Amino acid sequence: MGKYNIENNVKVFGMKVKTFPNGIGEAFELLMKILDEGFNRSYYGIAEMKENQMIYKAVAAEKYDGESEKYNLEKSVIEGGTYFTETIKDWRNNTDCIKDVFQEMMKSSQVDKSKPCIEWYKNNNEMLCMMKAI
Repeated sequence: MGKYNIENNVKVFGMKVKTFPNGIGEAFELLMKILDEGFNRSYYGIAEMKENQMIYKAVAAEKYDGESEKYNLEKSVIEGGTYFTETIKDWRNNTDCIKDVFQEMMKSSQVDKSKPCIEWYKNNNEMLCMMKAI
């Protein structure tokens, strides 16, 4: 596992996926269509268990304060700090392995399992699976 440090909290906005995991692709497609910028900003997936149910949000980094209100989308924050990472190349053709990567990362005693799992879609090819360090 690699390490990556996010210096400050990252303000993001987007939408909950209604039918996890099947609706993830559609949620990101809709978000990218709404913003109409392609990969000129960072996109993230935020996954966490709440009340024995997986909650997944497809989100984009906020470029300015109040941007989420402009689009009437839900706000969230990705906590700053140190994250353990695994890189997935050609992620569009390897989405089936993402859950396996996170399951393997969860085996480490160094990750904070109480924090959400983060997928950072850096560009059309590279994605980072990220879990907060203890």
